[in-house]
Amino acid sequence: MNRNIWNLAQLAAASLLFANQAVAQVPSATISGPIPADKAGSGTLNTIYSASAIELDAAGYVEEEYFIQGRANRYSDSELENASIVDSDHRYKTRLIVRRPEASAFNGIVIVEWINVTGGPDKDIDWWQSGSHFIRNGYAYVVVSAQQMGIDTMKQWSDARYGSLDVTHDGMATRDELSYDIFSAVGKAIYRVGDSPASGDVDILDGLRAEQIIATGHSQSASRLATYLNNVHPLEPVYDGVMVHGGGGRIRDDQPVKIFKIMAETDMPRRAASPQPDTGTFRQWEVAGSSHVDIPFEIEYGKVRNLRQRLSLENVQPRDQGCDLPTYSRVPFRDVMNAAFDHLVVWIRDDIAPPTAEPLQLRRMMPEVEFARDEYGNVLGGIRLAEHVVATAKNTGMNNGSNRFCFLYGSHQPFDQATLDTLYPNHNAYVDAVREVAQQNVADGYILPLAAQQTIREAQDSDIGR
Repeated sequence: MNRNIWNLAQLAAASLLFANQAVAQVPSATISGPIPADKAGSGTLNTIYSASAIELDAAGYVEEEYFIQGRANRYSDSELENASIVDSDHRYKTRLIVRRPEASAFNGIVIVEWINVTGGPDKDIDWWQSGSHFIRNGYAYVVVSAQQMGIDTMKQWSDARYGSLDVTHDGMATRDELSYDIFSAVGKAIYRVGDSPASGDVDILDGLRAEQIIATGHSQSASRLATYLNNVHPLEPVYDGVMVHGGGGRIRDDQPVKIFKIMAETDMPRRAASPQPDTGTFRQWEVAGSSHVDIPFEIEYGKVRNLRQRLSLENVQPRDQGCDLPTYSRVPFRDVMNAAFDHLVVWIRDDIAPPTAEPLQLRRMMPEVEFARDEYGNVLGGIRLAEHVVATAKNTGMNNGSNRFCFLYGSHQPFDQATLDTLYPNHNAYVDAVREVAQQNVADGYILPLAAQQTIREAQDSDIGR
């Protein structure tokens, strides 16, 4: 779609929904780059911080880093209402990473991730979870460093490369208030079908033109995306859809943008007692037995750290987090997330809403939320994958311990042999049960066929029932 037509449609929708609100324009920004960098894994301090550890070259993908600078507004933060501009003209300079396929493989969809900074380092978590899916299907991917904590970490690592970056206007805006306009500015810098860059402008996708631009973010980034959707994005809509992953409170659904919220079991105790209903523009899925931080997350993070330190990417193991229970659920949240992204694309393009899903079941709401569980301790309700239904362990989103992040890691406690023998008297019975659930998950739209095939293959290769 031509960018002018798309902008007119978005502004018309916004004017109908927010007729009494003044439309604020996102200030323009300037992009420079690609910034020259040494090859990821070379061990120098002139590589891209948070470079992808998922193989790109063999898939025909290019990874480049750019700097973006401009002026940003600060906004009021009225809950579930359009923001107003508090003041303007705040300087910022930050970075973005682009991962793009060859033109012949591009599917027209650009995902823009609000990078997570919990604990300090930039972490493009949704790329870790779904990057292989995006590569298989020809998505382009952009990650945005919108918050100062991540920039501070990059500066500590390589001041020579990142020392000029700052999103605080020299200390005048220290609560990441400029992050919202930064995130909008990156979305606006992506050219849509029918667009051409003005003379001298940098085309970060090198000629690729977007049919859709979708925002995503995990955990703390999801919470900031929720605020962005509630307050700032309606002032000048930039994104066609948003994937809110693992965080965020209630989100306004009175706007044209399609919003998909996908949550692990870990994410629901604070939210289950006040559910937000699905609507024509909002959908929420909750994945039973999954954890906020899981095995794929932890392994991909380990690979990224190893790549930065010129260490092997082979046989990376999860860290011992010192929690009360064995950490990291084995329920593959990413399988559901991959399906959700594909549904979001169709929802935006064809206005075909994703399937609905049951929420996790509650045993009680007061004085605090308690989930209903089966005799083995696995939660009831929600999207129920084969790894959860045809259980070989107690997988939960819950944990505790001296590590302040233990509550995010979930738990995995394998059943003893006697329990396994009782549940699965022979191997074929186990594999047949897995196959039935996996195929039903595909039919329900909760996972993709490739995920079902992998799940069945893993069951066939297991020792369960032998």
